[in-house]
Amino acid sequence: MLSSKNTLFHASQHGFSIMNDYQHTCLDRFLTYVKYDTQSDENSKSFPSTEKQKVLGEALVKELKELGLDDAAMDEWGYVTATIPANTDKPNVPVIGFIAHMDTSPEVSGADVNPILHENYEGGDIVLPADNSIVITVEDNPDLAEKIGETIITADGTTLLGADNKAGIAEIMDAANYLVSHPEVKHGVIRICFTPDEEVGRGTEHFDVEKFGAKYAYTVDGEQLGSVENETFCADSMTIKFKGVNIHPGFAKGKLLNSIKIAADFIDKLPKDALSPETTEDMQGYVHPYVLNGGIEETSVKFLIRDFEEQGLKEKENFLQKLAEEVVARYPKGSVETDVEESYRNMRYVLDKHPRVIDYAMEAMKRLGIEPHTGSIRGGTDGARLSYMGLPCPNIFAGEHSFHSKREWISVQDMEKAVMTIVEIAKVWEERS
Repeated sequence: MLSSKNTLFHASQHGFSIMNDYQHTCLDRFLTYVKYDTQSDENSKSFPSTEKQKVLGEALVKELKELGLDDAAMDEWGYVTATIPANTDKPNVPVIGFIAHMDTSPEVSGADVNPILHENYEGGDIVLPADNSIVITVEDNPDLAEKIGETIITADGTTLLGADNKAGIAEIMDAANYLVSHPEVKHGVIRICFTPDEEVGRGTEHFDVEKFGAKYAYTVDGEQLGSVENETFCADSMTIKFKGVNIHPGFAKGKLLNSIKIAADFIDKLPKDALSPETTEDMQGYVHPYVLNGGIEETSVKFLIRDFEEQGLKEKENFLQKLAEEVVARYPKGSVETDVEESYRNMRYVLDKHPRVIDYAMEAMKRLGIEPHTGSIRGGTDGARLSYMGLPCPNIFAGEHSFHSKREWISVQDMEKAVMTIVEIAKVWEERS
């Protein structure tokens, strides 16, 4: 077994158990899960987008049943669910859920993953053995400086690792194992769900909130130790269609208007040093042209619009609308149409109405000696969509870093701290209900 002892102690005045004798299972589980190729497919019309995700799902159902969670099952859509029954006498403890996703990113292969354990990490860059050109640098991964002496897991340089989000699955499974084997730790009903297709933005497409039955939940899919991510971008998509006039090029003088050139003129006038993904960070939003389709008569440009506030979205959409109209005004025969579709909204708008869900996660981390901090996700999560579906759901750390790349890595010690954070969250909800 590659399991290790947790070295975190708990203050007795809070009724915590001493856990330094617990043999964690998250490492062994994780090393098993990454061997499953569960890459999702953004071009697929089916759900889940790849059937191979269900292969891992079936294995997880078996493991959950082995833990004694008899209702463990996978539905037709590939969602794996299970229940840890309450063991408290308190009648009003809310049902809490913990969620992670089974699929890995379509951007890098997740087949034939060969995980490497770098034990007692001494600092410095990590050169991956199967491809020496793939280097995990401290410059690009400043959190590595905090992991001296820990065990770092990477892939070998030919694939991603799959910590995003198989680490979260392993951590939830280990927490379930702890709670089942330690009935003296009081908690309410805990629901578990492992979802498909998060990486292609479809993870909640068939998620049944009412059937899941939790009042609050946490996705375990964050990066930095101690992070509680309580907000995401607000997101819209915008399509701008430029209309031209087509005619045989041999007879086109004074008649033809090439919509491709109008679109090119428009794109050229976008800011070069601002308002784009490559020029923004932190709380700055952006406009991002990501699809261009066209011909002489019509050319469309699709944009992702991102901002942490709805007003910021509107301002960016108005900016693009005005710029498109100004460009087209230079072409008397041309015209432009715009269409905006809502994608998702900042989950902070929901979570602010349910402060306990954040406060209890931060309290759990403090009890473990972890310094908690709230954070913002420059993107979206299943939690954002679930929050608007009636299940307030922030994202807590799993310890995964440099996801969607061959340079992905995770600390075993961070995984174990995530396990104990899950356990403590369940305990805090029971104590304060």
